[in-house]
Amino acid sequence: MADWSHKSLGRRAFLAGTAAALATPALAQNVNDGSTTEVERELNTSVRRNVSSFRTLDWQPYFSSLTKGAILVDISSRALHYWEETGQYHLYPCSVPLTEDLTRRGRTAIVLKDPTPSWRPTPAMKVRNPEWPDFVGPGPDNPLGTRAMHLGWTYYRIHGTHDTRKIGRRSSNGCIGLYNEHIEQLYEMAQVGTQVLLI
Repeated sequence: MADWSHKSLGRRAFLAGTAAALATPALAQNVNDGSTTEVERELNTSVRRNVSSFRTLDWQPYFSSLTKGAILVDISSRALHYWEETGQYHLYPCSVPLTEDLTRRGRTAIVLKDPTPSWRPTPAMKVRNPEWPDFVGPGPDNPLGTRAMHLGWTYYRIHGTHDTRKIGRRSSNGCIGLYNEHIEQLYEMAQVGTQVLLI
């Protein structure tokens, strides 16, 4: 694999190019073929900070049991709540989709855990942005951070991010982002089959 970082396209240019895709949903990696993924957008003045309350919640209003644990993502407060099967509770700030049309709500589950996520643009992204690399392997330039957990909805994930400015904001194209240290913690606790609810 060629090291594209030494070419004229740098990380800033790559992220800046993402702003051109504001009006169209970006896709996340297909859990079957690993071909595509979401790209988080360049932050700008139109991205609002989280001003909602960041509070602890009980699991009972949202889940009937804690079998295999439970993840609740509150899009409004930009918080990810995780309950272990034992009831132990964890609360993490997160990034959420930039707009309502990119937001998916409802029940799903973790279907795949990826310890070293890599990124590939969709064919549609390459048409709009031919200067983008065809592949970004694991590392500091990867939009998916250090871990990714695929959800049952094709193209949606909970993943890390190296751009810590995104956390607590509407800044993604559909996925839920966490600080790398937090996704690493959650990755170790959650399992394939962990139930997930986005509200």
